[in-house]
Amino acid sequence: MGSGVWTASAVNLSKWTGLSIGIFLFINGFLNALTNQVLIRRFDWKRFLNEMIFICFFSYFIDFFVQIFDLLGIGRLPIILRAAISCLGITFFCMGISLYQRANIVMHPNDDTTNILRFLYLKGSATRSQLIDFVPPILVMIVSFIFTRHLYSVGIATLYSILFNGFIIRTADEFLWPHLEHNFRQKVGPQAINKFRT
Repeated sequence: MGSGVWTASAVNLSKWTGLSIGIFLFINGFLNALTNQVLIRRFDWKRFLNEMIFICFFSYFIDFFVQIFDLLGIGRLPIILRAAISCLGITFFCMGISLYQRANIVMHPNDDTTNILRFLYLKGSATRSQLIDFVPPILVMIVSFIFTRHLYSVGIATLYSILFNGFIIRTADEFLWPHLEHNFRQKVGPQAINKFRT
């Protein structure tokens, strides 16, 4: 049924190389954390360290949950049910992204990337930041497909993610705990953004 775009790119790299999905999710997270330092135009060691700690746990738990879902037989359920579960999962993680991006305490590097793009470069647009953020993993999947002639973990849920991630996050910003404002504080060069309200 597919998965989120970054996860799908990790699955394709995993199938291509034989290494675990968690390894590629860790590598993606590390590269995202480095990208964030470039996007904010200064080195913020605390932000980088927090993101790396987050990604260590995240990549481990992805491997863990892949095993759990395999044991539960999720992949053998009827196609309509699998599609519904996949899209529902993406909806829930977009709602979660909305909440923890607004809290802005510690984030997955990729979600910090979209937050930085959204508020420093795209005038608060959740949709555009998500679409731009999808370019690297889509390119990875294209390259992987060229070499393997197969495309894995790309399906209905992946298309749903590409089309609706930004919309769901923006809608959750408005309706899910609406008084939780974006706590986006970032020094960029000589200027500082103390708080951005959506």
